[in-house]
Amino acid sequence: MPADTPTLSPAALARCIPFFVFMALLALRGYLPAGSGLDPRWIYGAQTVIVGGLLAWYWRGYGELVRQNLPDARETGWAVVVGIAVFAIWVQLDAPWMQLGSATASFVPLDANGQLIWPLIALRLAGATLVVPVMEELFWRSFLMRWVQHPGFERVNPQTVGARAVVLSTFVFTLAHTLWLAAVVAGLAYALLYRRNGKLWSAVIAHAVTNGLLGLWVIWTGRWDFW
Repeated sequence: MPADTPTLSPAALARCIPFFVFMALLALRGYLPAGSGLDPRWIYGAQTVIVGGLLAWYWRGYGELVRQNLPDARETGWAVVVGIAVFAIWVQLDAPWMQLGSATASFVPLDANGQLIWPLIALRLAGATLVVPVMEELFWRSFLMRWVQHPGFERVNPQTVGARAVVLSTFVFTLAHTLWLAAVVAGLAYALLYRRNGKLWSAVIAHAVTNGLLGLWVIWTGRWDFW
C-alpha cells in the first residue's frame, strides 16, 4: 500500500462501522425484492440488536462516553430541554418543500386486522431511543464534526470546533434524513450542545429525548410517516 494512501484509524473505524452497518440495513429494508418472504419491518429489530452489539464491542474505545464525562445536573437539564424543543419543532416541519424525497421503506406496525404489533413497536422504540442516539452522535459529532476540523479528530477539543466543521457536518447529517429542515435544526442543536460543554453525553441525551418523544407521539397519533 502506498505510504500516502489515507486510512482510517481504529478510533475512526469504531465510530464509522456501527453507523455504516446501520445504513446498510436501512437500505436493505427499502430494497428487499417482492416475494422474498421477509417482512422489512423486522429489519428494525435486526438493526437494534446488531448495531447495539457493535457499540458494545467497541465501547472501550469511546473515551468521550466514559463515566467521568457524564454531564452534571445542569448540563443534563439543558440537554433534556434541547431534546424536547427539537421534538416540538421536528413534528411541525413536514411540509412538502421541507422533504428530500420519501422514505425508501415505510414502517407501519399494524397486522392484517389493523392492530398494533407491540413487539415490533417496542424494538423500534428501543432502537430509536437507546441505540441510534449513541451511534449517530459518535459518528456525526464525535467523529465527523471533529474530523472536518482536523483529521486527527481524537485530539480535537469539541469546544474549539469552528463554524465550518459544525455547518459541514450538519449538512451531511441533513442528507441522511427525509425531513431536511427538521434535520438542520436537530443537527445544529446537538452539535452546538456538544460544542458548548465538550461532553458528548449531552448530545446523546438530547437526541434520545427527541427520538423517544417522537416515537411516543408517532404511536399515539398513528403518524407512521415520521418513523
